[in-house]
Amino acid sequence: MTGLAGVLSALGDDPMLAVGLTLAAFLAGQALVNLMGKPAWLPAVFVSAVVLALAIVSLPLTYAAYREGALWLTVLLGPATVALGVPLFQQMHHIRQMLMPILVALPVGAMLAVIYALVIAWALGATPHILASLAPKSVTAPIAIGITEALGGSVPLLMGSLLLTGVVATIAVDLLAGQLKVSDERILGFTLGLNGHAVGTVRAFEISATAGAFASLGMSLTGVFTALLLPFLFPF
Repeated sequence: MTGLAGVLSALGDDPMLAVGLTLAAFLAGQALVNLMGKPAWLPAVFVSAVVLALAIVSLPLTYAAYREGALWLTVLLGPATVALGVPLFQQMHHIRQMLMPILVALPVGAMLAVIYALVIAWALGATPHILASLAPKSVTAPIAIGITEALGGSVPLLMGSLLLTGVVATIAVDLLAGQLKVSDERILGFTLGLNGHAVGTVRAFEISATAGAFASLGMSLTGVFTALLLPFLFPF
């Protein structure tokens, strides 16, 4: 163990250690979910996050050292989000057909995503610091991080809430869509993107390209809408 600790200590300042651990955990999570037959209630990203957490706890590697190295991956979230404009362009004819329902549903859905989280957390006695960390939990990470920092919240707590929100939203849509007899891929995709940000968008692309495009639209518009209004409304 001393030898391993020495190696990790020497690599502690090298971002490739954190990047390698993250990619290995992602591949391991995908492999485990594939072995289980890809159940809808178990997103691969959740399994990957658990594998990564166990690895960090098991290895002589501090969270601070891992996070410092993983910042290189966080930087890539911005370009990855912008790249979602490609499927949006490809499905623009479908988006034009649904423009009015989208414009009506977006403000309601985005505000509800913030309000119910804050009300539940407040009722359970959460501090303003925690509330600021949970408020943008339905927004994609690059935008949510900026909102949380502006509100004075905790980015690590935000990232945890983002993961849980994406997983729960994905599971809920998969389970409730059949019960409510909702089969329109445009509605499913938009709902996944609005509520489940990147995790929901990944699930939407598994359904179809159309669902993925509408999830990208829902995720992007929710991020912009929340970023513009939440800093002004949160103090109230």
